[in-house]
Amino acid sequence: MAKTYNEIYIETRKTLKNAGVEAFGLEARLLVAQAAGKTVAQFMRDLTLYAAPDFADRVREMTRRRLEGEPVAYITGGWEFYGVPLEITRDVLIPRPDTEVIVEAAIALFAGKNGKPRILDLCAGSGCIGCALAVHMPGARVVLVDNDHKAMTVCRRNVQKNNLEMRAICIEADATQKPPMLLGKFDLLVCNAPYIPTAEIETLDASVKDYEPYRALDGGEDGLDIIRPVIALWKSVLRDSGTIMLEIGEGQAPAVTELLSQAGFAEIEALRDTGGTERVIVGHL
Repeated sequence: MAKTYNEIYIETRKTLKNAGVEAFGLEARLLVAQAAGKTVAQFMRDLTLYAAPDFADRVREMTRRRLEGEPVAYITGGWEFYGVPLEITRDVLIPRPDTEVIVEAAIALFAGKNGKPRILDLCAGSGCIGCALAVHMPGARVVLVDNDHKAMTVCRRNVQKNNLEMRAICIEADATQKPPMLLGKFDLLVCNAPYIPTAEIETLDASVKDYEPYRALDGGEDGLDIIRPVIALWKSVLRDSGTIMLEIGEGQAPAVTELLSQAGFAEIEALRDTGGTERVIVGHL
């Protein structure tokens, strides 16, 4: 007997809830909408319509993957970050709400100021930070940099997805090496580099350590293997009054503050995420 979208959604929601999935309602909507080839808004509009015969099978397969631990963003191939829709594949990290701290701080930094700030998003991955800044700061010009070709492919598609080609460009470069020549000067450098200490990766939730790209997690013995050269080498691309914003791991604020101070940054402050962890370090030249 044919079922409506709503009936299949309720079944999926119940399955996820019984399995202990915390955001079972949201994830059920995302999975079922993706299986239907609709946005969540379109899906909710069409709840009372009858689904195609094979629709329930597609939903069950996607639900099975979720219950085995695969993050919903990789199953659906998309995610939203700071209100910006993004394509997400297993070549990039899934954007976290904690990272929105950088976006909010950057928007606040330039609030009420005239001009067109140049922003560098280093270790860009999916491009979530750079794209969010370009969307919410129409005057900004953004350069997104990552050394992984597959990640840059996703990043470029997200720039296109949000119609940012005129104000955002993607460049492949290594954050642990000197910046490419002719890159120019920037008003702001934002960076969410890998910062998890190698020994801690195995302690992460299976949905992270088994699915997300290892290279985007591993920050070396103390988690700062990428952050050190970012501060030391990429400071050179900032204007004399430029600002740097770095996402960091729990307990890393003192060490990163010292690195920034030694590099000549002042007015250094740590910004906390919604959980109270010092998540972003800000420094000014």
